[in-house]
Amino acid sequence: MQTQKDVPGPPGVPRRCDAQRNRKRLLEAALAELTCDADAPLSRIARKAGVGQGTFYRNFPNREALLLEVYRHELQQVADSADELLLRCRGPEQALRAWMDHLARFASTKAGLSDALREATSAPGDPAKPAPVPVARAADRLLSANEKAGTIRPGVRTEDFLLAITGLWHVGAQEGAYARATRLLDLVMDGLRVRP
Repeated sequence: MQTQKDVPGPPGVPRRCDAQRNRKRLLEAALAELTCDADAPLSRIARKAGVGQGTFYRNFPNREALLLEVYRHELQQVADSADELLLRCRGPEQALRAWMDHLARFASTKAGLSDALREATSAPGDPAKPAPVPVARAADRLLSANEKAGTIRPGVRTEDFLLAITGLWHVGAQEGAYARATRLLDLVMDGLRVRP
């Protein structure tokens, strides 16, 4: 006799709790392994997550799907931090600068993944690299809060701001990379501020 647990749910219904936990563990293991070694075998990632190969492939049919999901997941985490920083920091200017630091840490930890991600998104027939839409929305909220507070010059466009900080993706992960990224972001922040 089939139990309720064994019956697959209809499409669009949220995953069972254990399936959600497995997927979360796979993403965490993948992030840890791929950040250290972009060529980490999928079997090692499955072992580290404590799941079998079948569970791995039910969640991610191939390496490219895994890489893209890790990227999406991490981008969403960066984007979600914007609202928390606006609540927690002393003012919108401090929130914006703290968020830029968060983005810099994300960029430096993903340096090891950049080649693998570029390969995953450039092969014919593979899905395109996910657009950083959540990050753009987060940046827009932070810039709007700062413009309203009068801490940055009026009329700063989100796309211009994001273009100005794209240098983060070229800093790499070598020694001193985070200090270099901090100097870059200080220059951007200085350019945003209202002049007396």
